[in-house]
This record gives sequence, structure tokens and C-alpha cells, in this order.
Amino acid sequence: MRWSEPARYAAQAALYAAFAAVVGYFSTQPAFSLLRSNEGLLRLSILAPGKPRFECRQRTPEELAKMPPQMRAQADCPRERSAVHVRVELDGVAVIDSEFPPAGLSRDGAAAGYRRLPVPGGTHELKVQVNDDARRSGFLYERAERIAIVPGQVVLIDFNPEKGGVLIR
Repeated sequence: MRWSEPARYAAQAALYAAFAAVVGYFSTQPAFSLLRSNEGLLRLSILAPGKPRFECRQRTPEELAKMPPQMRAQADCPRERSAVHVRVELDGVAVIDSEFPPAGLSRDGAAAGYRRLPVPGGTHELKVQVNDDARRSGFLYERAERIAIVPGQVVLIDFNPEKGGVLIR
């Protein structure tokens, strides 16, 4: 059976319309939400290089004499960086306590980390502590804030030592 040209175009239009209807339906149904109706989201996003893990040391004249001329740098500075340790407390309870290792084969890149945590709406005490230097104990950066979370709100925790350390937005 051979269809006429108008019949083919009509059948093609009907199939496109059916496909568009299916796509349109599944773009809105079933209803889905990442958060419950009374929750906000606490999001930790870190991308920061830690401090150098080891101190530089000065080479002795004997060591320098044994090295090729193009390699005779006075200081021997290992490339490895410290992991970034982050602790987040919400209302006095530690909800995130993670150490993010540096990237790269020589462990000399930035530490990257991401955590997300649904939080009930309302007022909360938020405390964020960060240590980016393995040579020092404790936390070097700290920020505490009282935050009011509205359902559906996203609170971002970031770390940037050049902008004062812990940032809460």
C-alpha cells in the first residue's frame, strides 16, 4: 500500500505530536523534589590548596657540588601539600568531619570536596572549622553563625584563605 503525500505528512505530524505529549508529561510527572517541604540544604564545597606539607631545607655546598649545574637550587622544597580538614557542627553536633586530600600524582594540587546535607527549616547554630596545614594541630580557621533556614533555601559553606577563610552564604 502506498500512502499519498498529504497522508504521510499527517501521520508524521501525529507521531511528532504524540512524542511531544509523552515528553511533556514526563517532564512534570511524577512530581519529584530533592528536599522535603520543610527542609533546606547545607552544602559544603571546597576547592583549596593546602599549605606545603614539609618545610624547605637549604642544601649544603657539598650537595650542590654533586648536582648538575642546571639543578643547583639553594632550597629543596617538597611539592606535597597538606590535606584540608573540615569540621561542620550544627546545633553543637558534628554533621561533617572530613579530610580532603590534595589532588595530583605528587599530591601537590588543590584539595576538592563536596558534601550536601538536608537540614530542617528554622534557626540553627552553625560552626565551621578548617585546618589546611598538617604541620599545625587544631583548626586554623573558624566561623560560627546563627542562621535561619527557610524551606528550600541552600546555605553554601566555602573556604578561601585569601578572603578570610570560611565563607557562609
